[in-house]
Amino acid sequence: MLDIDPTGILVRYNVKLESELTPDEIARELFPRDILLRNIVEAVFEGDEDEVIVTLKDAVKEGKDPISLIDDALMAGMDIVSRLYEDGHLFLPDVMIASHAMTDGIEYCKQISGKTHEWKGTVVSYVVEGDIHDIGKKILTVLLKSNGYEVIDLGSDVPTDEVISAVLKYNPIMITGTSLMTTTMYSFMEVNNRLLENDIRIPLVCGGGAVTQDFVMNYELGIYCEDAALVPKIADSILMNKSIDELREQFHVH
Repeated sequence: MLDIDPTGILVRYNVKLESELTPDEIARELFPRDILLRNIVEAVFEGDEDEVIVTLKDAVKEGKDPISLIDDALMAGMDIVSRLYEDGHLFLPDVMIASHAMTDGIEYCKQISGKTHEWKGTVVSYVVEGDIHDIGKKILTVLLKSNGYEVIDLGSDVPTDEVISAVLKYNPIMITGTSLMTTTMYSFMEVNNRLLENDIRIPLVCGGGAVTQDFVMNYELGIYCEDAALVPKIADSILMNKSIDELREQFHVH
């Protein structure tokens, strides 16, 4: 049996822990230098809805354009939250709280400016009919919004007719569908077929516990997505005019 003194190992382990940055410290390294923007970004990161409005008011009083603050501060703050979430430094409740703060801020900026914020594109998001499990949809909705996309959130247990009506009304760049149960995921095929019947050929991005890549490959418009963090990247690629085959090549596991 080896004679090992654990003291040195424990000391080295503790030093390593002490040297690692906390999520707050990592975030502060990413905050903008402009103090007015920094205060808003910090309020979003902390998920403090009241402080977001206070800091926005201060920035507007100092001459900042409310609509510019949406991209330069509110979404910048949410982007930091999303990055730390993707890296495992933050958890879903942190993301959701920050998202509510960002959304309140956006509504305030739109209200006082009288203008409409221009999104990069629109996405229709839903959970398939018969399924009420919406945690995955909530995550990707937050991530899409923080990356500059308008999300038409249809909720859970959504009939196909409602999905198609939303597509016809909002003209999205893609649809995101979620299913956690094998008994409900077959409705993706119905949505796929109805889109084709209406000569609509936008990607139908599918995910959830029950869904597999092989299953999604069975229909023409399907893009499989296992990780919600990839959804904004898929949307960005669509804006670059990537075809469904190219999206599959880029995001599917080979």
